[in-house]
Amino acid sequence: MSINQPVVAIIMGSDSDLNIMQAAADILKAFDIAFELTVVSAHRTPLRMVDYASKAKDRGLKVIIAGAGGAAHLPGMVASITPLPVIGVPIKSSNSIDGWDSVLSILQMPNGIPVATVALNAAKNAGILAATIIGAFDDSVSKKVSAYKQQLEQEVMAKVDKLQNDGWNNTYDVH
Repeated sequence: MSINQPVVAIIMGSDSDLNIMQAAADILKAFDIAFELTVVSAHRTPLRMVDYASKAKDRGLKVIIAGAGGAAHLPGMVASITPLPVIGVPIKSSNSIDGWDSVLSILQMPNGIPVATVALNAAKNAGILAATIIGAFDDSVSKKVSAYKQQLEQEVMAKVDKLQNDGWNNTYDVH
């Protein structure tokens, strides 16, 4: 995989979403997956969105992660234009109804236009899912994803051992 050629796009409806979407960028960096990150608003820059989505595959992108809050049309609109897999990240924005509007806008896509959807503000999971998709065709990325999952298992097992050895009432403040 070329370091200079992005294979994953991270797009968001506003730069105010960057504090959430940064987690996708961080995990892709950890897996050494080249990505690009930009703002593409479905409502404020619809022509840019159409241009971006329609040219994404020809530019060498393999997966698009699209984060959006409020009405959250960006992931679905991009998915309707590109043949690439789109992972939607619902974001609890300042004008959001506890994030449910974003979740449902992305989750409830009509048949024929699927968008993979992660949990509210779960950009890290979107990055891991993108890496998993890339890893299906790239053994080096697949090995990094497997190692990451093994690390998670080791962290949990260390907590199991601590709880077993120290006891729950000596380990955790339950008050």
